[in-house]
Amino acid sequence: MELLLPCLGVVGIAVVVIAAMVIGIYNRLVTLRSRVDNAWSQIDVQLRRRYDLIPNLVETVKGYAAHEKETLEKVIQARNAAMNAQDVKEQGAAENMLTGTLKSLFALAESYPDLKANQNFLMLQEELSGTESKIAYSRQFYNDSVMSYNMTTQQFPSNIVAGAFGFTQRDYFEIEEAAKEPVQVKF
Repeated sequence: MELLLPCLGVVGIAVVVIAAMVIGIYNRLVTLRSRVDNAWSQIDVQLRRRYDLIPNLVETVKGYAAHEKETLEKVIQARNAAMNAQDVKEQGAAENMLTGTLKSLFALAESYPDLKANQNFLMLQEELSGTESKIAYSRQFYNDSVMSYNMTTQQFPSNIVAGAFGFTQRDYFEIEEAAKEPVQVKF
């Protein structure tokens, strides 16, 4: 009986230490997951800003290049697809398509000197260029947050806690090699 009490004390201390470790790891995983969610929200804000600029840009171009209807329709379709994307991978694919159509739109503008000189068009180009930079920064922050979160869910002993509480890997927000260059805005 006398020997049992110290053993129970050691077991009790071990249980408390293990419980404290599990709680600490769990809280770290929650923090990292929240950071990933917040980073995605920041990307979403910038993408929404981009989506809001596109109809104005299309309308401005339409006034000068009405017979270029196919290019304008492709931009709007790509914008709608990007707005309706459901997850990170789908969003990346839609953004690649949108970036390509925007490049076509700006290439089209090169053919219309009056359009290139239009103050509204120039202002929209400048706003879009600034938004592209913010998207790139937000994407980098998101991917860095995902990397930290994913690494933590894979490392021992946090992988045990992550598996027990349903913390799963997150996808990176990746873009195609051809779309990694920002939309070129030339004046």
